[in-house]
Amino acid sequence: MATVVAPPTSETSTKNPWPAVVSLAFAASIAALQNTAVVPLLPVLQRELNASLTAVTWTLTLSLLVAAVSTPLLSRFGDMYGRRRMILGALALLVIGSVMAALATSLAWLIVARVLQGFVSALVPLSIGVVRDTLPRHQLASGIGVLSATMGFGSGGGMILAGLASGDFHLVFWITGGISLVAAVIVAFLVRDGAPAVKGRPDLIGAALLTAWLVALLLAISEGGSWGWTSPGVLGLFAAAVVLVAVWVAVERKVAEPLVEMSMLVHRGTVGATVASMLLGFTFFTTMTGVSGFAQVPEGTGYGFGASTLQVGLYLLPSTLFMLVISLFAGRIMRRFQASSMVAAGSLVTGLAAVWLVVAHDHPADLYVASSLLGIGLGIGYAALGTMAVEHVAPAKTAVAAGVNALVRIVGASTAGAVIAAVLAAQPGVHGYQWVFGVAAVAGAVAAVFAAVFGVLNRRVVTAPSAR
Repeated sequence: MATVVAPPTSETSTKNPWPAVVSLAFAASIAALQNTAVVPLLPVLQRELNASLTAVTWTLTLSLLVAAVSTPLLSRFGDMYGRRRMILGALALLVIGSVMAALATSLAWLIVARVLQGFVSALVPLSIGVVRDTLPRHQLASGIGVLSATMGFGSGGGMILAGLASGDFHLVFWITGGISLVAAVIVAFLVRDGAPAVKGRPDLIGAALLTAWLVALLLAISEGGSWGWTSPGVLGLFAAAVVLVAVWVAVERKVAEPLVEMSMLVHRGTVGATVASMLLGFTFFTTMTGVSGFAQVPEGTGYGFGASTLQVGLYLLPSTLFMLVISLFAGRIMRRFQASSMVAAGSLVTGLAAVWLVVAHDHPADLYVASSLLGIGLGIGYAALGTMAVEHVAPAKTAVAAGVNALVRIVGASTAGAVIAAVLAAQPGVHGYQWVFGVAAVAGAVAAVFAAVFGVLNRRVVTAPSAR
């Protein structure tokens, strides 16, 4: 059955809603930027904070883990207390976390700061909810497309920022805090809530269980290589993750207002977007982190280019530029092609970037080619993910569907670092990186299949009644 979209409220229908949409897109790009800026800084953090690479990797992994939990939680708070209020709260935490990170002199202090920054990832589904409440139906796909595409642009921009700061992590976080403050002020002036608040209570038990099983799973994957995959510690963590997942699912099915609606994970209209989003997030972070690590391998090892953080940013510059260009035309593209087709095509091209690196990685030009393919794929795929996630659900479930989609994408991204560490521990050297890129390529291909197949199935469901 076709989705019925509620008309804009009287307040938003008399005003131009696009300044609010653009301000939210700007904020969403910063939410993505603050994560990817850390990726090329990991070797710098290892050196300046006197910590192991496994330890500093948690500055990325824990932030993504917090993002995974806070995304559905703050989305629910947005329904209860207003999305604008939650968006401003998330941006405030990002500013505070950025200042703390800029002043950090120890790994523990930096990790606390990164935990605060992780809450801003909830801004994406909250913004999609605001956009759906304010834009008229014929402009909805364009609005969500711009919001999603600029998120991809922000992801690439984080790598460029780290490079322009010449690896000075203090400067990176000062800049992040500054532009986050600007975004918060703009959003405060331009964005208004278009939907009334609803009564309810947050699922704090579900949030705690989600956190517990994700920590157990990621810790087991990241430490499997050093502890041993059959060691009691790793096997115990995997067992704990399985048990905690089972308990979490049982709780979510029984609680009146769950953190994550289990039915939405397997909903016919969203399951394709759910799987594609998770795998596309994994493919993106695995490929990007793999490129950063490979490029920074010291010369004389037989592979790698001994690149600085600035050079890593330059290698990934084509991806940023392509994502920016595609985001500018996202609305036009969305009006011509189905969201599922765009996600499938974007996932396939993103996977091709990883395939290229499997077979060609001896020259800097290979990184530029892969970066270009990565930017094209992510620009197309991210522009349509938000629309694909919500276009076949009831308007009342928009925020829930967007939150679930953002959650699984973040979960996919958060596993990337752990998987890379495990693969490189088992197979060091250039062949290890080939395996890393190979895994990313497979994930991209599977994401394309799910998006394409479920896109066709959902179109059949929508058109069947009119055919009769």
